[in-house]
Amino acid sequence: MLSVEGLHVTFPGRHGSPPARAVDGVDLDIRPGEIVALVGESGCGKSTLARSLLGLVRPTAGRVRFAGEPLEYTSGALKAYRKRVQLVLQDPSGSLNPRHTVYDAVAEGLRIHGYGGDERATVAEALARAGLRPPERFFLRYPHELSGGQRQRVIIAGALVLQPELIVADEPVASLDASVRGEILALLLRLRAELGLSALVVTHDLGLAWNVADRVAVMYLGRIAETGDVEQVLTAPRHPYTQALLSVLPEAPGAPVVLSGEPSDPTRIPSGCRFHPRCQILASGEAERAGVAHSCRTQDPAVLTGGTEAQVACHWARANVTA
Repeated sequence: MLSVEGLHVTFPGRHGSPPARAVDGVDLDIRPGEIVALVGESGCGKSTLARSLLGLVRPTAGRVRFAGEPLEYTSGALKAYRKRVQLVLQDPSGSLNPRHTVYDAVAEGLRIHGYGGDERATVAEALARAGLRPPERFFLRYPHELSGGQRQRVIIAGALVLQPELIVADEPVASLDASVRGEILALLLRLRAELGLSALVVTHDLGLAWNVADRVAVMYLGRIAETGDVEQVLTAPRHPYTQALLSVLPEAPGAPVVLSGEPSDPTRIPSGCRFHPRCQILASGEAERAGVAHSCRTQDPAVLTGGTEAQVACHWARANVTA
C-alpha cells in the first residue's frame, strides 16, 4: 500500500548551528489492511516522518510510493493523493475551527475536492461510522459543545468522509482520558475491519501499539532501530532502546532502565551506533563481553530495509543471534 525508500528529511540550522537530520534514512512498508505503530521518544523524528508520508514535508532525499506509484509534489498530484491518504491529528481542540459546526468541519474535505454527490448523506454516514449517532443530532453543534472524545470522533469522521485507503494518526488518543482512549482505539480497529483501512499510528505509548497494531517500528534519532510483528517486538525486544522503553511500563518486570547521557538531538548524531552514548548494554559491559563494543562506538549499523520481517539495527543483538 505504502512504501518508503531511503527517506531523509533535513532541516537547515539556525544562526550557524548544524542542520537537524530529523529523518536520516528510513525504509518502511505498510500493507493493505495493516496497522503499523511508529513508536519512540519525543524528538526521535516520528512526526516528521509521518508528515513526509502525507506530502506535508518534502523529503531531502529518498521517495514515498503509494500503490506502487511515486508521490509527486505538484499541487494537483498532492490533492489527489490526500484524498486517498488522510491525517488524524493529536489535538482535536486545536484541529477544529471553533466557528465551524460539526457538519461544516466534516464536509470541508468534500468541498475542497469538489464532491458532486449527496453531501448531507455522506457527512451523516461518516459521522455514524465514527460513532456519533444519530449523526443529525451533531450537525449544528460547535466544538466547544462536545466532549474530548466526541471531538476526536469528528476529526476521524472528517478523515473518513473522503473514503481514504490509508490514515496516518499522529498520537490520536494522547489528549484523551483513559476511558475514552479505549473507545477510540476500538473504533480504529472496527474501521479497519469494516473498511479495510490501512493505518500508520504514531505514538510514544507502547501499550497503544500492543492494543491496535499488527507491526511496530521503533524509531530513534531519525532511524528505525527495530521492527517486526507487535507480539515479537514487544514480548522479546532485541534492541536495548526498545528494552528501555518497555521497562518503564507499569506491568514490566524488574526495575525500569534509566538511560544515561543526553536525550537524542538530531543536530548532533554521534558516530557509530547513534544509541551507544545512552546504551545500557554498552554501559554494563555486555557489549564488551560480546566483542562488539568497538563496533558500537565506531560503526553505524546498516539502515533497516523495508518489508515485513523482524529486523534490528544493533551490533550486540546481531552478535547474540550469530552466537
